[in-house]
Amino acid sequence: MDFVDIFVMGKKYHVPSELTVQRAMEYAGFQIIRGCGCRGGVCGACVMVYRTPESFEIKTALACVTLVQDGMMILSIPYFPCRKATYTLEELTPTAETVLNLYPEIARCMGCNTCTAMCPQEVPVMDVVTAALGGDIEKAAQLSSECVMCGLCAARCPGELSPHYIALLCRRCYGRHMIPPYRHVIDRLEQLDRGECEEEMDKLLKLTPEELRQEYRKAQADKRLI
Repeated sequence: MDFVDIFVMGKKYHVPSELTVQRAMEYAGFQIIRGCGCRGGVCGACVMVYRTPESFEIKTALACVTLVQDGMMILSIPYFPCRKATYTLEELTPTAETVLNLYPEIARCMGCNTCTAMCPQEVPVMDVVTAALGGDIEKAAQLSSECVMCGLCAARCPGELSPHYIALLCRRCYGRHMIPPYRHVIDRLEQLDRGECEEEMDKLLKLTPEELRQEYRKAQADKRLI
Protein backbone atom coordinates (compact mmCIF):
# COMPACT_ATOMS: atom_id res chain seq x y z
CA MET A 1 0.00 0.00 0.00
CA ASP A 2 1.34 3.43 -0.95
CA PHE A 3 1.30 6.22 1.61
CA VAL A 4 1.34 10.02 1.27
CA ASP A 5 1.82 12.88 3.68
CA ILE A 6 -1.06 15.30 4.24
CA PHE A 7 -1.41 18.27 6.56
CA VAL A 8 -4.73 18.67 8.38
CA MET A 9 -5.00 22.12 9.97
CA GLY A 10 -1.20 22.33 9.94
CA LYS A 11 -0.38 18.92 11.43
CA LYS A 12 1.30 16.23 9.34
CA TYR A 13 -0.21 12.76 8.92
CA HIS A 14 0.96 9.70 6.97
CA VAL A 15 -2.05 8.08 5.28
CA PRO A 16 -2.82 5.56 2.51
CA SER A 17 -2.93 7.22 -0.92
CA GLU A 18 -6.12 5.40 -1.94
CA LEU A 19 -8.30 7.11 0.69
CA THR A 20 -10.61 10.06 0.30
CA VAL A 21 -9.80 13.06 2.46
CA GLN A 22 -12.63 12.18 4.82
CA ARG A 23 -11.47 8.58 5.22
CA ALA A 24 -7.86 9.74 5.57
CA MET A 25 -8.78 12.07 8.42
CA GLU A 26 -10.52 9.22 10.19
CA TYR A 27 -7.51 6.99 9.52
CA ALA A 28 -5.37 9.68 11.16
CA GLY A 29 -7.55 9.59 14.27
CA PHE A 30 -10.09 12.35 13.69
CA GLN A 31 -13.59 11.61 14.93
CA ILE A 32 -15.77 13.49 12.47
CA ILE A 33 -19.00 14.50 14.16
CA ARG A 34 -19.89 17.59 12.11
CA GLY A 35 -19.23 17.68 8.41
CA CYS A 36 -20.00 14.03 7.78
CA GLY A 37 -23.25 13.20 6.06
CA CYS A 38 -23.95 11.12 2.98
CA ARG A 39 -20.31 10.19 2.21
CA GLY A 40 -21.21 10.19 -1.45
CA GLY A 41 -20.96 13.79 -2.68
CA VAL A 42 -24.65 14.54 -2.29
CA CYS A 43 -25.27 16.46 0.94
CA GLY A 44 -22.51 19.10 0.84
CA ALA A 45 -21.69 18.71 4.54
CA CYS A 46 -17.98 17.90 4.18
CA VAL A 47 -16.70 21.07 2.54
CA MET A 48 -12.96 21.66 2.62
CA VAL A 49 -10.39 24.02 1.21
CA TYR A 50 -6.93 22.78 0.33
CA ARG A 51 -3.67 23.66 -1.34
CA THR A 52 -1.09 21.43 -3.00
CA PRO A 53 2.67 22.08 -2.96
CA GLU A 54 2.97 22.81 -6.69
CA SER A 55 0.22 25.45 -6.74
CA PHE A 56 -0.45 28.78 -5.03
CA GLU A 57 -4.20 28.34 -5.67
CA ILE A 58 -6.58 27.57 -2.81
CA LYS A 59 -8.98 24.92 -4.08
CA THR A 60 -12.34 23.71 -2.83
CA ALA A 61 -13.84 20.24 -2.74
CA LEU A 62 -16.05 17.80 -0.88
CA ALA A 63 -13.90 15.69 1.42
CA CYS A 64 -15.95 12.52 0.94
CA VAL A 65 -15.23 12.22 -2.80
CA THR A 66 -11.76 13.79 -3.12
CA LEU A 67 -8.68 11.56 -2.95
CA VAL A 68 -5.67 12.67 -0.91
CA GLN A 69 -2.55 13.93 -2.65
CA ASP A 70 0.98 14.01 -1.35
CA GLY A 71 1.63 17.27 0.46
CA MET A 72 -2.03 18.32 0.46
CA MET A 73 -2.77 21.01 3.06
CA ILE A 74 -6.37 20.67 4.25
CA LEU A 75 -8.79 22.81 6.21
CA SER A 76 -12.25 21.46 6.93
CA ILE A 77 -15.09 24.01 7.01
CA PRO A 78 -18.32 22.01 7.37
CA TYR A 79 -20.44 25.11 7.95
CA PHE A 80 -20.27 28.73 6.80
CA PRO A 81 -22.64 31.28 8.42
CA CYS A 82 -25.01 32.82 5.88
CA ARG A 83 -28.22 34.82 6.09
CA LYS A 84 -31.23 32.67 5.25
CA ALA A 85 -34.57 34.36 4.65
CA THR A 86 -37.71 33.10 6.38
CA TYR A 87 -40.83 32.75 4.28
CA THR A 88 -44.02 30.76 3.73
CA LEU A 89 -43.66 29.09 0.36
CA GLU A 90 -47.39 28.96 -0.39
CA GLU A 91 -47.62 32.76 -0.05
CA LEU A 92 -44.84 33.53 -2.53
CA THR A 93 -44.99 34.31 -6.24
CA PRO A 94 -42.13 33.21 -8.52
CA THR A 95 -40.94 36.68 -9.53
CA ALA A 96 -37.87 38.89 -9.36
CA GLU A 97 -39.67 41.04 -6.78
CA THR A 98 -39.97 38.06 -4.46
CA VAL A 99 -36.25 37.35 -4.72
CA LEU A 100 -35.35 41.00 -4.12
CA ASN A 101 -37.69 41.31 -1.14
CA LEU A 102 -36.26 38.25 0.56
CA TYR A 103 -32.63 38.69 -0.54
CA PRO A 104 -32.12 42.41 -1.30
CA GLU A 105 -28.36 41.87 -1.21
CA ILE A 106 -28.65 40.14 -4.59
CA ALA A 107 -28.53 43.64 -6.13
CA ARG A 108 -24.92 43.90 -4.89
CA CYS A 109 -23.75 41.12 -7.24
CA MET A 110 -20.57 42.33 -8.96
CA GLY A 111 -20.60 39.75 -11.73
CA CYS A 112 -17.11 38.64 -10.72
CA ASN A 113 -17.88 34.90 -11.14
CA THR A 114 -15.96 34.00 -7.96
CA CYS A 115 -18.97 32.01 -6.80
CA THR A 116 -18.86 29.82 -9.91
CA ALA A 117 -15.11 29.29 -9.56
CA MET A 118 -15.57 28.13 -5.95
CA CYS A 119 -18.35 25.62 -6.59
CA PRO A 120 -17.19 21.98 -6.15
CA GLN A 121 -20.22 20.81 -8.15
CA GLU A 122 -19.42 23.09 -11.13
CA VAL A 123 -22.78 24.84 -10.86
CA PRO A 124 -22.80 28.09 -12.90
CA VAL A 125 -23.60 30.06 -9.76
CA MET A 126 -23.30 33.55 -11.22
CA ASP A 127 -25.71 32.58 -14.01
CA VAL A 128 -28.15 31.37 -11.35
CA VAL A 129 -27.95 34.71 -9.52
CA THR A 130 -28.33 36.63 -12.79
CA ALA A 131 -31.40 34.60 -13.75
CA ALA A 132 -32.95 35.09 -10.31
CA LEU A 133 -32.31 38.83 -10.42
CA GLY A 134 -33.95 38.99 -13.84
CA GLY A 135 -37.00 37.05 -12.70
CA ASP A 136 -36.27 33.89 -14.70
CA ILE A 137 -37.04 31.60 -11.78
CA GLU A 138 -37.29 28.48 -13.94
CA LYS A 139 -33.81 29.00 -15.39
CA ALA A 140 -32.32 29.70 -11.96
CA ALA A 141 -33.92 26.54 -10.60
CA GLN A 142 -32.73 24.35 -13.46
CA LEU A 143 -29.18 25.72 -13.49
CA SER A 144 -28.85 25.11 -9.74
CA SER A 145 -30.29 21.59 -9.72
CA GLU A 146 -26.89 20.10 -8.78
CA CYS A 147 -26.35 22.49 -5.83
CA VAL A 148 -25.77 20.62 -2.55
CA MET A 149 -25.96 23.71 -0.27
CA CYS A 150 -22.31 23.58 0.81
CA GLY A 151 -22.12 27.39 1.01
CA LEU A 152 -18.67 27.81 -0.54
CA CYS A 153 -20.06 30.32 -3.02
CA ALA A 154 -21.12 32.52 -0.11
CA ALA A 155 -17.79 32.05 1.65
CA ARG A 156 -15.92 33.85 -1.14
CA CYS A 157 -18.58 36.26 -2.46
CA PRO A 158 -17.25 39.86 -2.23
CA GLY A 159 -20.84 41.15 -2.35
CA GLU A 160 -21.71 39.03 0.71
CA LEU A 161 -24.57 37.24 -1.03
CA SER A 162 -25.90 33.81 -0.12
CA PRO A 163 -26.17 32.42 -3.66
CA HIS A 164 -27.02 28.88 -2.54
CA TYR A 165 -30.02 30.09 -0.51
CA ILE A 166 -31.15 32.28 -3.42
CA ALA A 167 -30.97 29.19 -5.63
CA LEU A 168 -32.92 27.19 -3.06
CA LEU A 169 -35.66 29.84 -3.02
CA CYS A 170 -35.91 29.63 -6.82
CA ARG A 171 -36.03 25.84 -6.79
CA ARG A 172 -38.77 25.86 -4.16
CA CYS A 173 -40.83 28.48 -6.01
CA TYR A 174 -40.40 26.61 -9.27
CA GLY A 175 -41.45 23.31 -7.74
CA ARG A 176 -44.40 24.75 -5.80
CA HIS A 177 -45.83 27.31 -8.21
CA MET A 178 -44.60 26.61 -11.74
CA ILE A 179 -44.60 22.82 -12.28
CA PRO A 180 -48.09 21.33 -12.82
CA PRO A 181 -48.94 18.73 -10.15
CA TYR A 182 -48.56 15.11 -11.23
CA ARG A 183 -51.91 13.33 -11.28
CA HIS A 184 -50.53 10.03 -9.95
CA VAL A 185 -49.02 11.84 -6.94
CA ILE A 186 -52.33 13.52 -6.15
CA ASP A 187 -54.14 10.19 -6.49
CA ARG A 188 -51.75 8.51 -4.08
CA LEU A 189 -52.04 11.34 -1.54
CA GLU A 190 -55.82 11.04 -1.70
CA GLN A 191 -55.49 7.30 -1.14
CA LEU A 192 -53.38 7.97 1.94
CA ASP A 193 -55.94 10.43 3.27
CA ARG A 194 -58.66 7.79 2.86
CA GLY A 195 -56.54 5.24 4.72
CA GLU A 196 -56.40 2.85 1.77
CA CYS A 197 -52.67 2.18 2.16
CA GLU A 198 -52.56 1.35 5.87
CA GLU A 199 -52.72 -2.41 5.33
CA GLU A 200 -49.88 -2.28 2.80
CA MET A 201 -47.80 -0.08 5.13
CA ASP A 202 -48.36 -2.44 8.08
CA LYS A 203 -47.13 -5.30 5.93
CA LEU A 204 -43.98 -3.43 4.89
CA LEU A 205 -43.17 -2.38 8.45
CA LYS A 206 -43.11 -6.02 9.54
CA LEU A 207 -40.62 -7.11 6.88
CA THR A 208 -36.96 -7.76 7.65
CA PRO A 209 -34.31 -5.64 5.86
CA GLU A 210 -33.62 -8.49 3.44
CA GLU A 211 -37.32 -8.97 2.70
CA LEU A 212 -37.59 -5.23 2.03
CA ARG A 213 -34.71 -5.47 -0.43
CA GLN A 214 -36.46 -8.32 -2.22
CA GLU A 215 -39.69 -6.31 -2.42
CA TYR A 216 -37.75 -3.35 -3.82
CA ARG A 217 -36.02 -5.48 -6.46
CA LYS A 218 -39.36 -7.02 -7.44
CA ALA A 219 -40.96 -3.57 -7.77
CA GLN A 220 -38.07 -2.37 -9.94
CA ALA A 221 -38.36 -5.44 -12.15
CA ASP A 222 -42.12 -4.94 -12.51
CA LYS A 223 -41.52 -1.29 -13.48
CA ARG A 224 -39.14 -2.34 -16.25
CA LEU A 225 -41.74 -4.73 -17.66
CA ILE A 226 -44.36 -2.00 -18.02
